[in-house]
Amino acid sequence: MRRVFFVVALAAVLVTAGCAGNLATGSGEEDIQETGTPDGEFQIHHIDVGQADATLLIAPSDETMLIDSGDWRDDGETVLDYLDEHDIDRIDHLVSTHAHADHIGGHARLIETYETERDGVGAVYDSGVAHTSQTYENYLDAVEEHDVDLFEVRGGDTLPLNETVTATVLNPAEEESGSDLHENSVALAIEFGEFEYLTTGDAEQEIESRLIEEWDSELDADVYQAGHHGSSTSSTPPFLEEVTPEMAVISSAVDSQYGHPHDEVLQRFADRDVETYWTGVHGDIVVTTDGNNVSVETEHSATTDPAELLDRKTEATSRIDPGIHSMIPRAQP
Repeated sequence: MRRVFFVVALAAVLVTAGCAGNLATGSGEEDIQETGTPDGEFQIHHIDVGQADATLLIAPSDETMLIDSGDWRDDGETVLDYLDEHDIDRIDHLVSTHAHADHIGGHARLIETYETERDGVGAVYDSGVAHTSQTYENYLDAVEEHDVDLFEVRGGDTLPLNETVTATVLNPAEEESGSDLHENSVALAIEFGEFEYLTTGDAEQEIESRLIEEWDSELDADVYQAGHHGSSTSSTPPFLEEVTPEMAVISSAVDSQYGHPHDEVLQRFADRDVETYWTGVHGDIVVTTDGNNVSVETEHSATTDPAELLDRKTEATSRIDPGIHSMIPRAQP
């Protein structure tokens, strides 16, 4: 069931507005029982890490979940700086959507830093599908060295973020699903009051089709993080018809070597009037909700009309080497 959805875009206010512990408004236990609205506010921080992913969730109790940590070349620097700016002393839950280096690139350093200089990492969650890269080996070494609990997740599992925030694993499939990293990308449906958020990592068309068959009742979302950085391999029309998002967030560089977000995806969002935010244009993007109303804060002010973003991307591309988007994708280290 759709709700009235309020979005207010504000620029250059992230450092003060995103601080954990400063935004809870609390309506009291009696109001919760009468209205069904949870107490406090829930935040989702989409951190601008270029052509990579890193998303910070802060529950009303200040419990935190970090989903991915950026690219290996950055070694967690951008995410660490962001966490420092927002006074995040502990990562309660660290999720690895999959083992590609643009998703777990900062994991080893984050674990090392939080286990030695801060209040630690509560637990790590991933699909259990290994990758032959030094980045992946460094991540597992850090988990082992600091004796951090590592859990393999499957569809139907629930991550214990907070008593008022439900995080349900939709992918990988409960049954054996092979060794492909994208097919086993961790997808989460997150609920807080009447608010619903969906993130699918780099899951592509085949997985989206399976999610429609097995999880159609869980896919409806107010805010959707576009799969695979806005690639046309994801956010397929049938999937979007099930998700019916009011708002989409794309995590990719403005000069993405892969052409992300792909024109087709921006057009699909435009066809459905989906308010669209793109880290490459808007910078850091913070979604805040009290379980009913939603506000959005961005680092940079820019259009959220996907058709205008498509025009802007086309104009920018025309000023660059026209062959840039036909480059062979680099192998992940």
